[in-house]
Amino acid sequence: MGNINILGFDVANLIAAGEVVDRPASVVKELLENALDAGSTAVTIEIQHGGVTFIRVADNGCGMDTDDLQTSILRHATSKIRTADDLSDITTLGFRGEALAAIASVSRLRIFSKVRGDPFGALLECDGGEIVSITETGCADGTTVIVEDLFFNVPARRKFLKKDSTEAIAVGAVVEKIALSRPDVSLKYISDGEIRFMTAGNGNLSETIWALFGKETAKRFLKVDREEDGIHITGYISEADMVRANRNMQNFFINGRYVKSKTASAALEQAYTSKIPSDKFPSCVLNIGLNPAAVDVNVHPAKLEVKFANEKIIFDAVYYAVLSALEAGTKRPELQMGRALGGSITAKPAENTGTSAVKPRVSGMTAADLKNAFIPADKKTQTAGKMAAQQIGILPAQKSVNPKEPPRPKMPDGSDVSYLDMMQLHKDVLEKPAEVPAPEPKEKTPVPEKLPVENRKVPLPSEPMVPEVPEEPVENTAEPVEYEEIPEYIILGEAYNCYVIVQLDDRLLMIDKHAAHERILFEELRRGMQKREKTGQLLLAPYELTVSNAEAEAIAEYDDQIHALGFDYTVREQSAASRKVSITQIPAGLSHDEAAVLFTTLISRLSDVTANVESAAAEFFESRLWQASCKAAMKGGRLYDTAHLKWICDRLLVKPDGNRPVIRTCPHGRPVAFEIKKSSIERQFERS
Repeated sequence: MGNINILGFDVANLIAAGEVVDRPASVVKELLENALDAGSTAVTIEIQHGGVTFIRVADNGCGMDTDDLQTSILRHATSKIRTADDLSDITTLGFRGEALAAIASVSRLRIFSKVRGDPFGALLECDGGEIVSITETGCADGTTVIVEDLFFNVPARRKFLKKDSTEAIAVGAVVEKIALSRPDVSLKYISDGEIRFMTAGNGNLSETIWALFGKETAKRFLKVDREEDGIHITGYISEADMVRANRNMQNFFINGRYVKSKTASAALEQAYTSKIPSDKFPSCVLNIGLNPAAVDVNVHPAKLEVKFANEKIIFDAVYYAVLSALEAGTKRPELQMGRALGGSITAKPAENTGTSAVKPRVSGMTAADLKNAFIPADKKTQTAGKMAAQQIGILPAQKSVNPKEPPRPKMPDGSDVSYLDMMQLHKDVLEKPAEVPAPEPKEKTPVPEKLPVENRKVPLPSEPMVPEVPEEPVENTAEPVEYEEIPEYIILGEAYNCYVIVQLDDRLLMIDKHAAHERILFEELRRGMQKREKTGQLLLAPYELTVSNAEAEAIAEYDDQIHALGFDYTVREQSAASRKVSITQIPAGLSHDEAAVLFTTLISRLSDVTANVESAAAEFFESRLWQASCKAAMKGGRLYDTAHLKWICDRLLVKPDGNRPVIRTCPHGRPVAFEIKKSSIERQFERS
């Protein structure tokens, strides 16, 4: 007798259940996908005890008759495909015909179903994969599936389930993904008798995000809508200062199917380079619409992984769509008033004075605190009036605590910033600032004045604020600031010698002067770098590198773009598993070691499609500008006259356009400014 056995259907179903159904969340996912494939417009999902004891998914789809109902729980029984050719053009969420069979084999299952127009429906009862009965019954149009006692006949699987609350969270996450993928379907999620959320089903994705994640999250998402090369990217991404510590809020969909895509995630994060901290991650809800023949969803029974016919075009499509949306964003984060700012203000009945007045009470503060709130604790500290007078030039500014000039910017290896000969700087950044005469002290107390638009152009601070300029004359190719696009504003003052307070018509801005100046300089340097023609420098001796076959293939595919950076090289076979690259020319301004780092990083990321040539090169070169712009920017905690602050505000408040986006964060990802709306202040003082 041979050693090879043919497994029975009962054992085969249990094996399939291990691949398709591993917890209540996967049961809900499969049943929801079936409901959507049935053309449902409203689906109700209800669970009890995390879905271990009870799961109900009811839809208003097409329904099944008695014959289809009996066949539906058989393995590999499906209405989605008929021939092998159908696998190349799958547009439905389900197609394997394994879900219901796997669920039925490890649970007690009941299915109510009725075809629209039929007088009666049918009820199928199944216990551990065995059909108990099929009867005629009255029910609503559509299908209702009830799963009870999950894994009752597989105790080894049941003991690996987590506690009920954890399983309920996992089920909720699955329903959220389905809701985001189909905003045109109304989903109601009930857990232990409580409605957790319900979507409108009106096709508005923004309203669905609002229903799932709340008002504040939905308001701070940017719309994405871009189509190129037959790939349509739609959805929403988070603002640059709205980041998370993990990727849990990154939601990608391929033709409405939720997937986990390394390529799409890498493209998203590349677009946020220099806009968020390196250890933080953006959020998104993005649908990638493309020809079904260009993607293979038949990779794994869970259908979470897909393969693209060309991952490069997917990366480029997501990268440029997200980048365009980020550049078009015009809103700054709002600083919420009330509890978010500290103590809550409550009303306390007044003492018996014969009136009905109330006294406001700030929690955590005593009467003595309120009395002395505006008196400096340290007598040696400057008074607020004196500091304000220094800010507008009536009194001489106090010398900096550290009068020593900031050090010249250095490269990470300690060398001078010689690479600036590759960049174009704004002409007025390079010119020596003119002397700004202080206004005559006609008044003892400073009164802020509105700044006339035509007089806003001011020189730079006298301290070195940009890296050392090469001796060669630099052509002025940067776009000049158009001052007529700047709204009227008043600089009210500066808090802690760090945060500039600016008044506009309908809001206040609190600006971190160091972060804002750092970003302005960074953008000037980057624009110059992008406009500069790439040139190369020949090497006396070739620089040898060993690369894998996959990396060599990436070099061949992106050969023209790599050469455009300034590289020149030859590739020859070294062994069956590797190739030898001889680099004979590197980009001008880079050392041998820097060029080697750029080249190896570039081909490594190209081979696994986590970057394209443009994004990887930009990330490398821009990282070299961060240190220079940071060291050259004005420092927090130091006093600067109003002319310097005006220079910052003019460039920060200028209206954005296609080439000049709104400044939101510094190159390290820290926020530059927060706004406080006038209406919010009025509500705080109960004036609205």
